[in-house]
Amino acid sequence: MGFRLPKIVISSKQISLKRTLSFSETTVVPKGHFAVYVGEVEKKRFVVPISFLKHSSFQNLLSQAEEEYGFNHPMGALTIPCCEEAFLDLICNLQSS
Repeated sequence: MGFRLPKIVISSKQISLKRTLSFSETTVVPKGHFAVYVGEVEKKRFVVPISFLKHSSFQNLLSQAEEEYGFNHPMGALTIPCCEEAFLDLICNLQSS
């Protein structure tokens, strides 16, 4: 069961996240970043800056992910059970703040 975040309208051109289209594809996570898998059905991998961890909205998202999955992440990285669009909206908001 996933959850929805409030939608913030921001152009997708403003997104500077690195994303792989397949969760089986492995990419090196640069220093100062971490990988998360996002999606309710199909999981997509995103590499986000560690600095996002200090934002309360991202911390709330992680708390909800902990409630959903605990510390058992079958994808091998942190899994966030929200739709990709809501996650991208949140990330765009964090990048602009």
